Amino acid sequence: MGTHVCRKRMVQWMWRWRVCPVAASRGHMPFCTTQEPHHVNPSCTGQVTHSPVTQLALSSLLEMGFSETQAEKMHEGATKSRGKHVTSVLTALLLLGLNPSSILKIMQKCPEVYSLKGADLQQRINHLRKMGLLEGSLQRMISHYPKIMVLPIKRVNMVSRLLREKCLFTVQQVTDILRDSPEVLEDDLVQLEYKFQYAYFRMGVRQAEMLKAKVFRMSLSELRCRHCFLERRGLYQTPDKKGQTLIVNPPLNDVLCVSEETYLTQVAMATEEEFHVFCKLMTREQEDEGREDEYSSDEDEELGEDKEDDDDDDDGQHRRKHHRNTGYKKDRK
Repeated sequence: MGTHVCRKRMVQWMWRWRVCPVAASRGHMPFCTTQEPHHVNPSCTGQVTHSPVTQLALSSLLEMGFSETQAEKMHEGATKSRGKHVTSVLTALLLLGLNPSSILKIMQKCPEVYSLKGADLQQRINHLRKMGLLEGSLQRMISHYPKIMVLPIKRVNMVSRLLREKCLFTVQQVTDILRDSPEVLEDDLVQLEYKFQYAYFRMGVRQAEMLKAKVFRMSLSELRCRHCFLERRGLYQTPDKKGQTLIVNPPLNDVLCVSEETYLTQVAMATEEEFHVFCKLMTREQEDEGREDEYSSDEDEELGEDKEDDDDDDDGQHRRKHHRNTGYKKDRK
């Protein structure tokens, strides 16, 4: 179903149920006062009936453009999540231009979206637009990585600030990273910065090349294994300050943007067994380095404490010696 048809049905649904269009655009879904009041039978005021609410929810989903099967799955997910603002969330996603099939996949990938408020969701969407994610890119990113809708704006800003200030990416480059590798928003900030430093200093890769090769889609361990495996086989060399090497390095896309099979057969010229054994050895080396770092840090702390004790003893002796010298000078006078 096309986007135009979905929006047309959305407008029809809003008109039929008298949903305020101004509030819907802001992520709220209150009913307007123009809706006719329902007459309640006084004899049934003590009883609560859930069936009309269920029928209303299913009928609303059908009016939005969902098929019967999609509406049942959507209603089942909303019931399990106990979301109180599902209608406003679906309205925001439909107004974004997503079709019912895409919305259902989003909800199945990330059920936490059911629990959002429409106003909060709309605020996060607007924030992503302010960051430079235009129509088309925004919809694809949300469909691919719907968890971005439940991440706090503060978290998005923290990652964006780190990429700009610590990694020296431009504003447009940061937008491209979020568009192509939105998973970066969940990375540990220290590990994220270290991944950049490894690619920049150890591999000699500049920011523009990182974007083309989509470095941030790959984990740090996988990046290190592929790079070091080539380096120890004499197939990769870190460029010098002028960007020159004694050998011709393979294109970064061929190292990072291909499957493991293609990487081994066309770039590394090695077997799968050799690469896996090397990765295990690399893991052991990293574990040993981590233990050595912890041991050295413990030693430094102990040495620091001993030095402080020695300094205290030296200060005491110096004060006593200084006192004796002072008295001796006074006696001589």
